[in-house]
Amino acid sequence: MRSVHLKLTISIFLIAATILVYWQLTRHDFVTFDDITYVTENSYIQSGLTMEGISWSFTTFRGANWHPVTWLSHMLDCQLFGLNPGMHHMTSLFFHIANTILLFLIIGKMTGSLWRSAFVAALFALHPLHVESVAWVAERKDVLSTLFWMLTLWAYVRYVELPSLIRYLPILLFFILGFMAKSMIVTLPFVLLLLDYWPLGRLQLPSPEKRGKLKPPKLSSFRLIAEKIPLLIFVALLSIVTLLAEGRAVQSLDNFQLMARISNALVSYVTYIRMMFWPAGLAVFYPYPQTIPIWKALGAGLMLICLTGIFIKAARTRPHLFVGWFWYLGTLVPVIGLVQVGNQAMADRYTYIPLIGLFIMIAWGIPDVLERWRYRQIALWISAGLLLSALTVCTWLQVRHWKNTISLFTHALNVTANNYLAHSSLGARLMDKGRHNEALKHYYEALRIKPQYPLAHYNLANAKSAEGEYEAAIEHFLEVVRLEPKDAKAHYNLGVLLARKGDFSAAVKHYTKALSIRPNDAKTHNNLAVVLVNLGKFDEAVRRLSYAVRVNPNDAVLHYNLGVVLSHLDKLEDAIREFRAALRIRPDYPMARHQLELALKQHENVSFTSQE
Repeated sequence: MRSVHLKLTISIFLIAATILVYWQLTRHDFVTFDDITYVTENSYIQSGLTMEGISWSFTTFRGANWHPVTWLSHMLDCQLFGLNPGMHHMTSLFFHIANTILLFLIIGKMTGSLWRSAFVAALFALHPLHVESVAWVAERKDVLSTLFWMLTLWAYVRYVELPSLIRYLPILLFFILGFMAKSMIVTLPFVLLLLDYWPLGRLQLPSPEKRGKLKPPKLSSFRLIAEKIPLLIFVALLSIVTLLAEGRAVQSLDNFQLMARISNALVSYVTYIRMMFWPAGLAVFYPYPQTIPIWKALGAGLMLICLTGIFIKAARTRPHLFVGWFWYLGTLVPVIGLVQVGNQAMADRYTYIPLIGLFIMIAWGIPDVLERWRYRQIALWISAGLLLSALTVCTWLQVRHWKNTISLFTHALNVTANNYLAHSSLGARLMDKGRHNEALKHYYEALRIKPQYPLAHYNLANAKSAEGEYEAAIEHFLEVVRLEPKDAKAHYNLGVLLARKGDFSAAVKHYTKALSIRPNDAKTHNNLAVVLVNLGKFDEAVRRLSYAVRVNPNDAVLHYNLGVVLSHLDKLEDAIREFRAALRIRPDYPMARHQLELALKQHENVSFTSQE
């Protein structure tokens, strides 16, 4: 009973400390970096849980990801809270707290070491490197997939206690749900094998001298691997879907050469360790270095090899070091950059699960080193208290930078060099605030750093268009579609500007290209129809507008435009039907009412003439 009360007390402390640090998120806004894709400009998400949205979540590769469970969580947030950013943040915080408590209980159950498990969970809850995963709404997939990671571990521990098919099925279920939240869970079967060695002590030979609390029967390595085969089958199947989803975001070897990737991966492994001990200069985006000195890559590689050798040698006497180290190395593999997705060199969010391995090494390794020291217990308590206090302050300060887009990217520019993405993103937000001159400076700086950066060209094109400099805007949009041929928005905006110039044939070309990328975009169908009318292609315009109305039946403007074109074709009954539909949606639509009256009069005259 005392143990239960102690666990409850520790859990309450962990919850309270985490809330204390992250509560400021209730006053934070969405940021324009990916939150627009995931929530603020996503009509499926904003509609809440609908059959159409649920179907979309399982079939879309939007955001270069396949994660239907993540989409569903965002839909549920919008269903419950609308676009209140504070409540969206609170959902992510809830998942982070749940992950923290589950981590504490799971490690405690496996090892029987209450305070060391609590320390690991506290490090996980309060480390600044984890702020990005919690404070960024678009990273819901991180905290959500980790929740299923923890539930899978919990189910696995129960299975180890009493192996049976009934107890194995929850492992499979939670693992699949985790994969459908974020594919980084792909390394979990490997982690389960590590835990079989320590602290579960299931591996027959060689066995660690220090086993955990459960002490199940020992099995051969072949048996333990065979036990994971169902998980590995799903890894293979779901990885194919993930690769299809990430296809556009995966960088070619032309953009990021193999040696550069290997060098960056080696340096990143070491840098993450340094950032764990000294979490200064954290940013939302770390630009990929133009060059990495050979000595730096070789030094990082040599350090990793030496540490790996040391921890392999210590596997029998200090298995926690072996397991923690390979937990860290293995879980970082999918995001270390050998398969480069995106343009970042590294990312704080990538450490959310991997750092658990290093935390285990610290929680078990340091007490072992001080094992024979007389004042060991006092020193450990004081050190842990000071460390957690320092982390709490650092994390609280780091959370502040996520208040809004301007504070986030201003901080990124202060702590990184040549951050073209931060310049471009900050410029876009300043432009929204009406601070045009400041915005233009950031756009030009982004292009100075990276002349072939599509987003900076896109933002600058929008700025030039807003200022009436249409030729300059067209030039930058053309550069965007040269660099990113499948950028539907750039093609759409080119269509708008070219139509405004009167170059209708070129406008048709870009509108058509935009629709080949996003065939269900009603707004593009509408604009293409307007251009086709100017070219005298009324029948084609009717076809485009009819499709747009089917896609978005509650848009009064689409019904009105379709009615106008039908009137030109003397299809008065059909035109009247569309004008009436527009007025049902917007009763105060004067142009639709005027056109309806004209069409009714014209229809009466035609009917009267035919009667004669």
